[in-house]
Amino acid sequence: MPRVTIQQARRYAKRTAIVIVITVVLLAALATWAWHTRPDIADTGLHPQVVNAPPESAVTATWLGVTTLLFDDGETQILVDGIISRPTLFESITGRPVNPDAPMINYVMNEFGIRRLAAIIPAHSHYDHAMDIGAIANRSSASILGSESTANIARGYGVPEDQIVVAEAGVPYEFGDFLVTLIPAAHAPIGLRGEVPLAGTVDEPLQLPAPITAWREGGSYSIVISHPQGTTLVQGSAGYREGALDAVQADVVMLGVGLLESLGRDYAERYWQALVTSTGASRVFPVHFDDQTRPFGEIALPPRLIDNFVRTAQWLQRIRSTWDKDTQIYLPVFGEPLVLYPEQTPDA
Repeated sequence: MPRVTIQQARRYAKRTAIVIVITVVLLAALATWAWHTRPDIADTGLHPQVVNAPPESAVTATWLGVTTLLFDDGETQILVDGIISRPTLFESITGRPVNPDAPMINYVMNEFGIRRLAAIIPAHSHYDHAMDIGAIANRSSASILGSESTANIARGYGVPEDQIVVAEAGVPYEFGDFLVTLIPAAHAPIGLRGEVPLAGTVDEPLQLPAPITAWREGGSYSIVISHPQGTTLVQGSAGYREGALDAVQADVVMLGVGLLESLGRDYAERYWQALVTSTGASRVFPVHFDDQTRPFGEIALPPRLIDNFVRTAQWLQRIRSTWDKDTQIYLPVFGEPLVLYPEQTPDA
């Protein structure tokens, strides 16, 4: 066997190092390209609902990104979810502890007139649904309604106990003219092995700052928001329980679609049937389709590498044509009030 000289070994090591560096650079460039390759919202083929400026008598919902929705009937406001602070991609990946973005929360509450807030209701307790609920409650007199995990998140913010309500499933809670009922649901099985990501519960008051992994799912809900003018069903995650909504009739469904494409078309069809066909909804608004690592108000679709919402939108339109031809699918517009029940609203 020929002997390797020191010079040959050094040349080999140098070449190997060069190959490794080039490979790393190429992989980094490929990852950067993939991350920035995003479809455009216009590519979905979905359009906003066109309605005149909301009259004072209208019940509206204002989409504030992800699944955060501000319901308002002119007297009472209800907030579903509460994610205004936006941990960056770096913070999300590295597990860096994060705090609520107090200046942004103050700005949003002022800009969107959140002054008559009666309740804050997270669909579940992951950070992208519940991160800011305590900060918002502390700036209002609103009750926080949800699971025991949600209650412990609120306690970590120092929210007074008389503003925290652990929900009893199936029991309607009254806030002004709104009746809110929480029905146990399933979170979408979107983990790498088909599991629920960050499953488990928050068993102690959540101390801040904390990594986003501290916000555990804690159980998911379908949220039924009824009003004399109509009923809206909010599904924060693309999960469902067979038959759980058989007794629910809704005019509008806010349909969580985050990573729905990863679960396949057959799953998407069963999901639609469970949420839309079974409830008889006439209008559907997809939510949770945007990139939650972007700053508040910067609405962009996730990279195709993560979630292909264009494909999901195409599926939903075909499924609608098969099962519910009279149902319309619209995209919510960030920050613009949607008139939920225009047929019940004069001049809408």
